[in-house]
Amino acid sequence: MQSSISRLARKSASTFCLTAILLGGCASMASAPANVADGVLTGPNGMTLYTFDKDVAGSSKSVCNGACANNWPPLMAAETAQASGDFTVLARDDGKKQWAFKGKPLYFWAKDDKPGDRTGDGFNKVWQAARP
Repeated sequence: MQSSISRLARKSASTFCLTAILLGGCASMASAPANVADGVLTGPNGMTLYTFDKDVAGSSKSVCNGACANNWPPLMAAETAQASGDFTVLARDDGKKQWAFKGKPLYFWAKDDKPGDRTGDGFNKVWQAARP
């Protein structure tokens, strides 16, 4: 009886540790601002993300504001968001935060209807689907 209680306690402890490790990994993945699907970056909603050729990489500035941002909504970051790996956070003209990848601000395209759409790729020869 005592040995089966000991085995159960060890198994429970191992399961708890494994669960904690897995949940820790999931928590860090959940904080990533973008995912990769079919070779392009996608937002948490599964929609394609884009970069704007007029944005200067590493400038910490988006030049897409006002009407431009209505058509190309920025991938917004929480006020407390922190840079991680290739992802950085920049302050927009309105003071809100936006995610950037390898120094280039990230945007959605208002005319994409569903995840997997890439209708903004190559738009006006200045908008590109963001690729890892």
